Amino acid sequence: MVKHIVLFKLKETLSQEEKWKVMNDFKAAIEALPAKIGFIRHIFVGLNANPAEKWDICLDSEFDTLADVSAYAVHPDHVAAAGLLKEVKADRACVDYEF
Repeated sequence: MVKHIVLFKLKETLSQEEKWKVMNDFKAAIEALPAKIGFIRHIFVGLNANPAEKWDICLDSEFDTLADVSAYAVHPDHVAAAGLLKEVKADRACVDYEF
């Protein structure tokens, strides 16, 4: 199994209301993906409630193989969901590990 964790930082120019709208829209879109992409074993999006921390969004997901993570990355439904952050993302960090 592979754990795929991604952290996102949104642009500081967004108002708090804009941030929460984008974050909640992204969460809904990503968490709907298992119904469309059968090889996602688990997926959850956490929204940071602590403004003292750098990262705004944490995506936590699990796949059988790293090849599945790669297929997920280019899947059209994932690309559309990820596109919600395209114009508002300031930074991204990712780690994939086997467990």
